[in-house]
Amino acid sequence: MQLSFVNALLRPRAHLGLRACTFSTAPVNISRRIVPKSCLASEVTSSPLRYSWLYRRCYSVVAQRKPAVLHSLEPRFFSANAFHAVAQTSQLPVLAPPAVGRWLLFSSAMVFAVIVVGGVTRLTESGLSITEWKPITGIIPPMNVEDWNTEFEKYKATPEFKLLNHSITLDDFKNIFYMEWGHRVLGRLIGITFVVPLVYFGLRKKLTTSMPTQLTGMALLIGVQGFLGWYMVKSGLEDSIMDTPGAVPRVSQYRLAAHLGTAVVLYAGMLGTGLAAIKDWRYARGGSWSGSSTMNWQNVLSNPIVKRFSRLSKGLTALVFLTALSGAFVAGLDAGLLYNEFPLMGGRLAPPMDELFSSAYAKNVDGSDIWWRNIFENPTTVQFDHRVLAMTTYLSTCLLFAYSRRPAIRALLPPLARTSVTAAFAMANVQVLLGLATLLYLVPVPIAAAHQAGSIALLSTMVHLLVSLRRPGLAAQIWRKAGMQAKSSGL
Repeated sequence: MQLSFVNALLRPRAHLGLRACTFSTAPVNISRRIVPKSCLASEVTSSPLRYSWLYRRCYSVVAQRKPAVLHSLEPRFFSANAFHAVAQTSQLPVLAPPAVGRWLLFSSAMVFAVIVVGGVTRLTESGLSITEWKPITGIIPPMNVEDWNTEFEKYKATPEFKLLNHSITLDDFKNIFYMEWGHRVLGRLIGITFVVPLVYFGLRKKLTTSMPTQLTGMALLIGVQGFLGWYMVKSGLEDSIMDTPGAVPRVSQYRLAAHLGTAVVLYAGMLGTGLAAIKDWRYARGGSWSGSSTMNWQNVLSNPIVKRFSRLSKGLTALVFLTALSGAFVAGLDAGLLYNEFPLMGGRLAPPMDELFSSAYAKNVDGSDIWWRNIFENPTTVQFDHRVLAMTTYLSTCLLFAYSRRPAIRALLPPLARTSVTAAFAMANVQVLLGLATLLYLVPVPIAAAHQAGSIALLSTMVHLLVSLRRPGLAAQIWRKAGMQAKSSGL
C-alpha cells in the first residue's frame, strides 16, 4: 500500500511534460555545452532494498531537449551602457546627473513656499512679533509659560503693541508669534537643504563647470536673505515711529521689496538651473531637445524669428518680475486698501495729478525729490503704478500668446515652448482675476496670499519658456556626440 502511494507521487505527469529516466554516469549535452549529470539530479546510491520505494530511478524535469536559441542583442541594449563606457574610456566633461536637477527643483519649491508664508505673515501683521534675531537658538520656540511671558514682555515694548495691539492677550500673541517663527524656521531649512547637498555634489564632482560658481552664489544669497529679513523687521521696531503723528507701525517698503525681490531672484535661479540640468541630461542620453525629436536646435535658435521671440520672452519675464516687485510696495504701504474699485480710481481712470505727486512727500527744500518719493512712498501713486504694470504685463502676455499661435511662428517653435506660452497666458488670466478680487474685497488674507503665489507661478511659466528656448549645455553636447559615436561603432 505504501509502495503504491509513493509510486503515484513519483509517477511522471504527461500534462507537465515529465518523463522518467534512469541514472547513468554519462554527461548530458545541452545546447553544445557539457553539463555533468549530477547537475541535473543527485545520484541515488545503491541500497540493499532493491525494491524499496526509491528504486534506482528518478523523474527528470528535463522533458524535451531543444536546441538553445541565442537571441542577438539589439543596439538599444547598448544605448544606456554606451555612455558609461565612453565616459570611462574618454575624457568627457562632468555632466550633472538628474539628482542635481531634482535637488534644485525641490529647493525652488521650498523657496516658493517661504514666499507664500512670508506673504501671509505680512498680511496677518505677524512679522514684528519676534523682536530679536537669533540664527541658531531662535529655532527653538518658547517651551513654557515663563518663556512665553518673557517674549510677550519684549513685544509689549514695541511701537506696534503700543499703537495697535495693546489689547491682545497672550494667546493672541502666540498666534502671530508662531506665524513669524514658522517663516524663519522655513528659511533656515532652505539654507540647510541647499548648502549640505551642494557640498556633497561638489566633493563628488557631480557639477558641471559653471555650476559651482552659480550655486555658491545662490548659497550666499540665502544668507543675504536672512540678513535682509531681520533688517526689514528691525525697521518696524524703531521707536522713532512713536514721534511721527498718525504713523502706523510697519516695516520699510524699500526693505520689504528688497527682501521679496531677492527671494524671487533666488527662486528663478534655482528653478531655471534645475530644469536646465534635467533637460541637459536627457539630451546627452539621446533624448529630444525641447520636446521635439525632429527639430535641430542649431537651426531653430539661429532663425531670426525665433531670436525675436526669445527676446520678447525675456522682456516679458523682466516685466513680470517688475510687477511682482511693485506689489511689495503695495503691501508695504497697505496701498491695496485705497480705491477699491476697478478700472476707475475715484470715478476717474487716474487720480488727480496733485494727489499722484503730492508735495507732502517731498523732503528736500527745493522739492527735487517729489517725483521719486511719490512713486515709492505715496500709497495712491504706488497702487496706480501697480495697476499700470499689471495691465501692461497682462496685455503683453496676451500678445505674445497670439504671436505664438501664428502658423509661421508655431511651426518654428519647439513643443515645450508652445506649451509654456499657453501656460503663461492661462496663468496671467488667473492672476488678473485674483488681483481684482484682492482689490474689490479689501485684501482678504486667503485671496491676497493666492495673488502673491500667482505672481510667482506666472514667473515660473516664463522661466520654463526661457529654458525651452536655450541651447543644450556644452557638456551635454559633448556627451551626446560621444554617445552617438559609441553606438555607431558598436561599442
